[in-house]
Amino acid sequence: MQTLENSPFKAYDIRGRVPDQLDEERAFLIGQAFARVIQPDGPVAIGFDMRLTSQSLAAALARGLNRAGVDTRDIGLCGTEVVYHAASMDGMGGGIMITASHNPADYNGMKLVREQAIPISADTGLKEMEALLAEGLEPVTVEQPGEHRRLSVFDEYVERVRAFVDTERLGSARVVVNAGNGCAGPAFDAIAEGLPLSVTRLHHEPDGRFPNGVPNPLLPENREETARAVVEAGADLGIAWDGDFDRCFFFDHTGRFVEGYYLVGLFARQLLEKSPGEKIVLDPRLTWNTLAEVADAGGTALVNKSGHAFIKERMRSENALYGGEMSAHHYFRDFSYCDSGMIPWLLLLERIATTGKSLAELVDERIRAFPCSGEINFTVDDPQAVMDRVLQHFAPDDPKIDRTDGISLAFDAWRFNLRASNTEPVIRLNVETRADEDLLADKTELLRTLIG
Repeated sequence: MQTLENSPFKAYDIRGRVPDQLDEERAFLIGQAFARVIQPDGPVAIGFDMRLTSQSLAAALARGLNRAGVDTRDIGLCGTEVVYHAASMDGMGGGIMITASHNPADYNGMKLVREQAIPISADTGLKEMEALLAEGLEPVTVEQPGEHRRLSVFDEYVERVRAFVDTERLGSARVVVNAGNGCAGPAFDAIAEGLPLSVTRLHHEPDGRFPNGVPNPLLPENREETARAVVEAGADLGIAWDGDFDRCFFFDHTGRFVEGYYLVGLFARQLLEKSPGEKIVLDPRLTWNTLAEVADAGGTALVNKSGHAFIKERMRSENALYGGEMSAHHYFRDFSYCDSGMIPWLLLLERIATTGKSLAELVDERIRAFPCSGEINFTVDDPQAVMDRVLQHFAPDDPKIDRTDGISLAFDAWRFNLRASNTEPVIRLNVETRADEDLLADKTELLRTLIG
């Protein structure tokens, strides 16, 4: 099979530098390949983020689909979850979001879904599309080209998101929101309209030049401004998003960044209280807190391989109520099993209002019970060799080994997960213990030394 030069095709999406990996010509051909491989039975929704190249790439993509006979619907500037919403509507054949999320300004990409917002990954269509381009896909123009027109879905999306909470139960709150000049600002404003919130907005306007840096709150240096603003405003909560707002991140009233891991357990318990006995899907990087929360709330926890395509597939097959990853992806059955960066802050405000507890009070006990390292990344030449070395070191201790995603080794008082990146020579480490900060520090340092 031929390989595509400077390929932007990844395991879960399309993403690369503009113009050498992705340009209008290639976007057009991707539209043609999508039509041939997916054969959508209905219009394809196309949305785009604030990047300077997004609108022109969206137009080229639409031309490729239209010339192949596929109708397209322009839903405009939005976040990825708005495309998911549009693709899940009756009669729609799929959706494509033009975005590179938190990548640098000279990158762009696409996230693709079928009807009902079912994700398209390397295993379910992306490889076939890449192969068509590598083989020199000849564009076709059918006798009856597809129609491209505007489709307004935003109001319905806002209504769908707000339906996850009883807005009458939300107490007044002071919040700091940092959109990072991504797409979250307009969506937040529409969802928050009429709610009893006092809002301090940071970098709220979408701006693809990224005048305040790339919108990626996972980077510690990108958290400082939000944390400081929370303290200065005397806010109850800080919220930050990545560029296409499919992930959201939280800060408590002291400005402390709260690891996404603890939010998974919090939301699982909250949703299970409303829907007892349901199934919850979680990723294997950090698990003990979520497993305990789900068990206490009477649910069934299902540990699944990380990555949105894998989590969504498992949720659909199990009809799971909620899925959460420590990377700040939160998935909801009533949102077509898709991830949303807007539903979580509504749920959290509802939890704060109904319990009378701050975010800090909601998570502090859980952090003490299951302290964690947070994800630590290592650049290595041979990830498999590193994992083999780590396994060999711990073999005499006879740990419980799980290979759901990378390797997870569990001992009586601590556990860790080590997994290789799908897209770069990086190994990712997560460590947690049972209420033992000293043990956490010791074992994390040991693993740092072993990994090298």
